[in-house]
Amino acid sequence: MTTDTDTDSDTAEPTLTIDELAARAGVTVRTVRFYGTKGLLPPPVIGPRRVGRYGQQHVARLALIEELQHQGMTLAAIERYMAQLPPGLSHHDLAIHRAVVASWAPDTVETVSVAELRRRAGRPLAADEVERLCAMNVIRRDGESYRVDSGLLRLAVQLLDVPLSEQAILAARKVLIEHSRAAAHELSQLFRGEVSERAEEDVKSLSAHMQPIVVQALLTTFQRSLKEEVHQWLDASLDLSEEGISEEGVSEEGVSEEGRPS
Repeated sequence: MTTDTDTDSDTAEPTLTIDELAARAGVTVRTVRFYGTKGLLPPPVIGPRRVGRYGQQHVARLALIEELQHQGMTLAAIERYMAQLPPGLSHHDLAIHRAVVASWAPDTVETVSVAELRRRAGRPLAADEVERLCAMNVIRRDGESYRVDSGLLRLAVQLLDVPLSEQAILAARKVLIEHSRAAAHELSQLFRGEVSERAEEDVKSLSAHMQPIVVQALLTTFQRSLKEEVHQWLDASLDLSEEGISEEGVSEEGVSEEGRPS
């Protein structure tokens, strides 16, 4: 959900004014200021002419607050949740927290207008980007409106800026769905034996408590596994590159000025 006017990382200089931040998050300037007074948003960076500038941290925090509100949490509960977050989280970390929170809710597919689709996306959507979202099966045309998978929309919008083909994204989605379903089946089989003789209310209570814990555990495990895979891939690529340089050096040393082996 970045644009050319955004920061590329949490360490880059924030560039959004409070009006631009509010428009990006789909809230009012008054709401942004209110969240700031409650400590839900870090203060802006004061730039030239004493103008406050906001970055991706603020955008991600507003998206997380919005998701917590969708879950029915009160302002006091949201304050407690945000206060418990580890310090120094990047906007990518906050996006993961939002994904965990969103997973607590049941699957929701809603019919929305074009204007509401763009508001929920948190950024302007060009015609070709809308087409890509349709190709990713996140939205579907319904007359003049769109059927939207609310749980996937923000994630898909972030993917619009990733240099991957639609085929690669759909293939990745298929892999994730297949493996997550397999993990869910194995875990349900594991827990079924633990609750088989308990009362129905106890089972529902256990399920409500376990779902966010299991989702967080899966995300953490996946993050670590993916990091290990990336490191192994980069190490292997570096080794191959060094071997190629070494072989080139040996080849050059083994040839005399006349072009004959020395």
